[in-house]
Amino acid sequence: MGRRIDFYNDPAAPKANSVVPSANVVVVNDDGAILLIRRSDNDNWALPGGGMDLGESLPATGVRETAEETGIDVEITGLVGIYTDPRHVILYTSNNEVRQEFSVVFTARPIGGAPTPSEESTEVRWVPPAEIGSLPMDRSMRMRVEQYLNAPEALHLG
Repeated sequence: MGRRIDFYNDPAAPKANSVVPSANVVVVNDDGAILLIRRSDNDNWALPGGGMDLGESLPATGVRETAEETGIDVEITGLVGIYTDPRHVILYTSNNEVRQEFSVVFTARPIGGAPTPSEESTEVRWVPPAEIGSLPMDRSMRMRVEQYLNAPEALHLG
């Protein structure tokens, strides 16, 4: 498996060569903990999510990716924000794809399943909000989580 390397506002970053609509999902359980994965491609903690497939809606992408990466089945309940900052690019070393950020972040509630790591996640945990700040996380992912935590009812555009 290749690595994922995020660049933000870095003049030495490779130039984007693709844009892929993707979904991330803030899943909150009854105790207020947020479902996070430890990514196998960069060892950072993140919200579950990934790229949209042909023939799929973006909310369905969020549901599918969450189940694949975490073992948790979810129901989409709302929208956190839309993130399309061209200063954020992601290099996938397996194929030298360099994506410009394009992520829609949804909220969801768990409806079944159990936390189960996958090929894309080495750990899956329900994390209390007070512990999230201590986890290694990419800048853009941390921003998305913090924006949700600080203003869960607001729509964030970036």
